[in-house]
Amino acid sequence: MGLLDNLTGVLAQYAGGATPAGDAGAHFQQVAQSVDAGTLAQGISAVMRSDQTPPFAQLVSQLFASGSGDQKMSMLNTLLSSVTPEQRAQLAGLIPGLGAAASVSSAQAAAVSPSAVQSLAQHVEQHDAGIVDKMSTLYAAHPTLVKTLGTAAMMIAMRKIAEHA
Repeated sequence: MGLLDNLTGVLAQYAGGATPAGDAGAHFQQVAQSVDAGTLAQGISAVMRSDQTPPFAQLVSQLFASGSGDQKMSMLNTLLSSVTPEQRAQLAGLIPGLGAAASVSSAQAAAVSPSAVQSLAQHVEQHDAGIVDKMSTLYAAHPTLVKTLGTAAMMIAMRKIAEHA
């Protein structure tokens, strides 16, 4: 039985609502390496929208807290890409030195607190329903980071991925 056969079997179990033996995080990591980025992003988006996980803004904050400097910078820049210049001015207090800059640097991102990111994500979500998909696409490039959300989140993602695999 090859790796692909094994993954197909595991995905079939998740699709059926079962909890396969083993670590959901490890399964997620294996699947993340085997499916296309779009399918992976759909799985992550399902986690972000699920009523079985914390709200979107809280998940973004949690992922931000666990992220590397470059990941934090990417998360902030993705969130900020969805706000108007007027909204940026209102949010400048959350991100030190933001001003009218086109993007946030790694150094600026390091100075931002997870609670500020949660507030930013909450604001952006109210004004841009597509932000969940944008952030999920970003997170699809960082599946190891997504694993920090825990087993319940991984199971939701795996079930969604199984629908498309």
